[in-house]
Amino acid sequence: MKREISVRGKTALYGVLSVLCIPFVFPTWWMVTSSFKPVNDIFAFPPSLLPTSPRLDAYRTVFELQPFAQQYWNSLYIAVVVTIGTLAVSTMAGYAFARIRFRGANVLFVVILTGLLIPSEVTIVPLFQLFLKLGLTDTHWPLIIVPILGAPGVLATFIMRQFFITLPRDLEEAARVDGLGHPGTFWRIALPLARPALGAVAIFTFLHSWNLYLEPVVFLSTPEKFTLPQALTQYVDAYGGPMWNVQLAAASLTTLPVLAVFVFAQRQFVEGLATTGLKG
Repeated sequence: MKREISVRGKTALYGVLSVLCIPFVFPTWWMVTSSFKPVNDIFAFPPSLLPTSPRLDAYRTVFELQPFAQQYWNSLYIAVVVTIGTLAVSTMAGYAFARIRFRGANVLFVVILTGLLIPSEVTIVPLFQLFLKLGLTDTHWPLIIVPILGAPGVLATFIMRQFFITLPRDLEEAARVDGLGHPGTFWRIALPLARPALGAVAIFTFLHSWNLYLEPVVFLSTPEKFTLPQALTQYVDAYGGPMWNVQLAAASLTTLPVLAVFVFAQRQFVEGLATTGLKG
């Protein structure tokens, strides 16, 4: 009897969750299916959930109007480099703030956290002037350096610090008995245990870099160097109106890496959020 009630309860729960997920899934479903429709069918009433006569013309047009493959590669490699760089900086900085006691550590940490309070629109002009003097405009360097040392890097440092604080001090004391200093303890003990937090930071950082729009618009002017968010705005007709099926096809291709990251790292993401507390 209890087993039957449990099965019914799970079935009811899954049913409710399926209904609740419709508002979140439907926009993605509409985007993908509409990319296979002619423009006239996209806004037809009543709307159709499936294309009546699927076409791949929009996907071919995506690559014909712009160097979309190059732009896709630009976004992908920039997001990977930014993620790796942010992980490297935030793990070391987070461990230092969590485990190494030095004068002014708390004050310095608060000063760094203020970086989260400054909108990117406020700093974009000084950053542009700086990179212009360095001769780095219309290159990908600003899109790599700014996220690593800016607000995304600060958020990653905060998450890693909070995680390292939760680690038992017995582990650190045992490492000292074995003759390990702070570097050895970090590489051999703390970092391997930080996989959940690293997964959460990696997802946050990758998505932020992948969706970055303001900085590419400011720093890049050559179409071959564009990233995907900037490239999506270029699919317009002769009158400046949006080419809906082409834009939806490009947007559908843009979501593939994001879905892949969530599928392969969702467990680490959930564990990272669950184990990274606010102790401190």
